[in-house]
Amino acid sequence: MSRLTIDFAPLKKYRDFRYLWFSGLISRLGSMITYVAIPFQIKELTNSYLAVGLSGAVELAPLIIFGLYGGLLADAVDRKKMVWATEAGALGLSSILLLNSLRDRPSLVLIYVVAGLFAAVDGMQRPSADAILPRIVGHADLPSASALMSLRSQFGVIVGPAIGGIIISTVSVSAGYIADVISFVISLIFLWKVGSVPPNERAEKPSLAGLFEGLKYAISRQDLLGTYVIDLAAMFFAMPTALFPFWADQIGSPWALGFFYAAGTIGALIVTLTSGWVKSYRFHGRAIIWAAIGWGAAIACAGLLHSLPLVLLFLILAGGSDMVSALFRGTIWNQTIPDELRGRLAGIELLSYSVGPLAGQLRAASMASATSLTFSVTSGGVICIIAVVLLASFLPKLRRYDVQTNEFAVHERKKRESLN
Repeated sequence: MSRLTIDFAPLKKYRDFRYLWFSGLISRLGSMITYVAIPFQIKELTNSYLAVGLSGAVELAPLIIFGLYGGLLADAVDRKKMVWATEAGALGLSSILLLNSLRDRPSLVLIYVVAGLFAAVDGMQRPSADAILPRIVGHADLPSASALMSLRSQFGVIVGPAIGGIIISTVSVSAGYIADVISFVISLIFLWKVGSVPPNERAEKPSLAGLFEGLKYAISRQDLLGTYVIDLAAMFFAMPTALFPFWADQIGSPWALGFFYAAGTIGALIVTLTSGWVKSYRFHGRAIIWAAIGWGAAIACAGLLHSLPLVLLFLILAGGSDMVSALFRGTIWNQTIPDELRGRLAGIELLSYSVGPLAGQLRAASMASATSLTFSVTSGGVICIIAVVLLASFLPKLRRYDVQTNEFAVHERKKRESLN
């Protein structure tokens, strides 16, 4: 059992990691309330599949632009200060949503604008938040720290939507936004206690040349590139989140909306709590490929069902599969990418695990509008499986990835050992 149980040692060993972890936990809880509140408010204002799907589409361009720029900054500035500044910016945006919701006629356009700005702020923050981990945690503890970061996120995704659903349905959307504002204030207090994480001594000023250097590095490594494209395909073809408000209505359970949002993360939480085996499993590429196939299969099955317990069960299985992929993708990234490139590559990673879901929401909504919700979900899962199998056939280095022998993993391991 000790090999399966999640390792909490990094929370005890590293003070800065502990403060960063609790800051993100509080922030995630509030953000997930808003994550439910925005599509719910749009649905109430428009009752349109496409209008809800558009809330994800408006985030694409800001996320791509600012995600890449945020990656450049993460290699050139103090990563802790970048996380703090962007968290403060998100606090301001939540306040705008709150004020808009208190109007007699809330502005739909303003909701879309703020959603786009949230994506920009997230794009600026996430590369620094991801790249900070190897600087505050020892190399050998990185798999455990990644699992703990996932646990933090999963707790927020499970509890946040559940709390949000209750608050929104029993009080108001405005009350949900108030909760998010309060969470950001508390998060900023914890972040303030994290020590500085100055840029690497070999860091250069942000530039297009630096961005292309990061892109060139990512493309030059088939194993690394494979982690991006496999996840992009899985999320684009089989991400049904935009349909959740309508799916809950279709099976006669509008009260269960929060459970739809939380189900996938319940599966992810189960995997994370039993993730001790990740430290000893060597073939990370295989795990990513099979997990993406499992995700597509579970989503396809969920789309065929009309029973709330069964739909939630397969969404839980989908979330568990996605978490296996996320754990091994994060471990490959943290254990093989040089620190001086870590921020830029974190920007690329942000696009790989964020653009896919956002574009996938628009795909799912558009297909549901043209056909039906059931066809959109099920066909997406099937296409996901086909796409992942085809991509994996062209990625032999990802299929054969072994953390014990991979040249980049060996190099980074030796470099970290020489510094200690």
